[in-house]
Parts: sequence; C-alpha cells; structure tokens
Amino acid sequence: MDSSSPPHHHSNQNKTKIIVTMGATGCGKSRLSLDLATHFPHSQIINSDKMQLYNGLDITTNKIPLHERKGVPHFLLGDLDTIDADVLPSQFRSAAGLTIANIVSRGNLPLLVGGSNSFIHALLVETFDPQVDVFTGPDSVSHLLRYDCCFLWVDVAWSVLSDYLCERVDEMLESGMLEELAQFYEPTKVGVRVGLRKAIGVSEFDEYFRKYPPWESEANGRIPKEGCDQARKEAYEEAVRLIKDNTCILAKRQIGKIMRLRKAGWDLKRLDATATFRAMMMKKKNKSSSAASSDLEWRDIWEREVVEPSVKAVRRFLQ
Repeated sequence: MDSSSPPHHHSNQNKTKIIVTMGATGCGKSRLSLDLATHFPHSQIINSDKMQLYNGLDITTNKIPLHERKGVPHFLLGDLDTIDADVLPSQFRSAAGLTIANIVSRGNLPLLVGGSNSFIHALLVETFDPQVDVFTGPDSVSHLLRYDCCFLWVDVAWSVLSDYLCERVDEMLESGMLEELAQFYEPTKVGVRVGLRKAIGVSEFDEYFRKYPPWESEANGRIPKEGCDQARKEAYEEAVRLIKDNTCILAKRQIGKIMRLRKAGWDLKRLDATATFRAMMMKKKNKSSSAASSDLEWRDIWEREVVEPSVKAVRRFLQ
C-alpha cells in the first residue's frame, strides 16, 4: 500500500465530507451502505474491514457478493493478494486516504464501511501515531478529525445480536464456508496467525483438518451428515462452537471500541436495528409463515428505523 497521503484542510468548512457507517460484525453495515447508495447515487463505498481487504475466503470473511453490490463501486475490498502479511493501521490510513481523495476528485461521495475500528480511527484522526494503540493503552482517543464526518452507528441489543451471530455462522457453513476453508488449509501453516489467516474460522478448523485432512476424503471438507463418523462430527461441532464464541468476542470488542470513540467526543448517530433483527430471527423460527410477508415485515422495520433516519442525517450533513 502506498505510504503517501493527500493533504487536508483544517477548517471544518473546507474538510472533505465523508459518510462513516460503523457497528459490530453482523449488524447490517453493508446493507445500510448499499441502501444509502440508492438514495445518494454518487456514493462510492470504501471497505475498512481488516479481513475483507484480502483476496480470498469470501464466505468466511463475509464479503458482500458482487451480484449484491447493486453496481455500486467498492474499494479496498478483496484487493490484497498478499495474504501472509498484516496490514498496519498506518498503511490503511494512507491507502484509504488516497482512495477518498480519488473519489472526491471525481465528484463522488466517499462512504466508509466496516468493523475494524482501529482502521477507522487511524484513517480519520488529524494526528495519528502508529506507535500508540489508543484502544488498549491509557492514551485518550482524539476528537480532532481530518475529515468532516457523518457517523452512522448501527447498534443491536446484545441478546438479539449474539443469537443472530450464532445463526449466521450456521448459514455461512451451509453456504460453503467449510469447503472454502478446506481448500485454504495448509498443514505447514497451522498456528500461523498473520494476514488472512487471522480470519475467524481458519484457526478454529485447524485441529479438525489435522485429524481429518481434506485431501484424504472429500467428505472431510463437507458438513457431517447423520450417520457419519461420530468422532468427526464431534470435532466439527467443536470447531463450530469456537467460531461462534470467537465471533461474539469480536463483536463485544468492537462495541467497546465504539463506546470509547463516542466517549472521546465522536458524534455517532445511533441507529437501533434491534427490532429488525428480532423480526429476522422470528422469520427463521416461524418457517411455516409466509416467507414473503416475513421478509416484508423485517424490511419495513429496517427501512423505517434505520434507513430513513440515516438518509435524513446524511441529507442534513450534505446541505
């Protein structure tokens, strides 16, 4: 990533305007960014999720599929082919800063989306010290930002979000996550936690693939079915349990960082998506009800309680 960075003005009036959607993993940030792009057609999306920067493991890292992007340009999403190296916050600051400058130079609106709050902090603060981690040390988070930001924080009650995250893991596995991880598995890299190998799912399935290598049987790379080897089924279930636990730990950590940014004076507009996710969960439980009506219900709630207030906030911000 280029280490250069574009200059920025210091008065609020002259600062580049950007929209920033934040929230814990799984809370609907990508969905909101695309909804906003339909209301503001000149929007272009910049990913700030650490694992989604890398090329590969699209299901495991929950990248939004190309066919769901509604033709909206996405940047820094799956661009990195070097998967065995970490991206530093300072590198993201430079790369995303240049991306923002390029988007603005074409007359478009930058829309920053993602859950890696250390990257968001590094990009947005006026003065960034790469030697200091403000989220773990005693140093305070700066409220002085180099951009004029409209912050949209999508929040979901923990009792609902944690249940949803666990169900989402099951859905990801049914969508091919295990097969994807089986292809990614390298026995010589077991225990290596760097770059894309930090993605939740990789280390959790290391022990499973060590016992049941995918090259020994195609079945080892597929979800165990009824009547399969009991030991393999238990090893699989343990890996899934670890993924769910670690996903919830990540979400809690992300919420903690957001609260720290808010305490520091970042003006985060909270959007409560709890009712939407509760309706989505009810839809999955009540499979006997009409799928169309259930879909309509949660989408109506999302539109009313998340999208509409976000659109109003962005319109005011851009005036």
